[in-house]
Amino acid sequence: MRFLADESCDFSVVRALRKGGHDVKAIAEMSPGISDEEVAELSADKMRILITEDKDFGQMVYAKSQASAGVIFIRFPANARLSMPDTIVRLVGEQGEKLHRRFVVVRPARIRITGIPLFVTGKHMA
Repeated sequence: MRFLADESCDFSVVRALRKGGHDVKAIAEMSPGISDEEVAELSADKMRILITEDKDFGQMVYAKSQASAGVIFIRFPANARLSMPDTIVRLVGEQGEKLHRRFVVVRPARIRITGIPLFVTGKHMA
């Protein structure tokens, strides 16, 4: 699968997904410092599921109807972060292509998957 890791994404997740054979581009390696809007546009344009720990992306997708190929929003407290990479790899392994066009909130011992509208150049894509 193809992912785009926001700068807020812990790099251990990037390494774990790459080790699992997934195509992961990291903003920290490509274009550090670009805006959230540019990250979201890049994710949508390249059809890469965005992986982030930045809650602003939820606001962008739902309130502003930002185009999206999907978002994995990670919410792990400091005392549970060691299990985070394995949790994300397991999620991707179990859900696979079902993660496209979804907004996924991942917490320790809890994963919530919701559908999101996908807008491209102002047109709703069913």
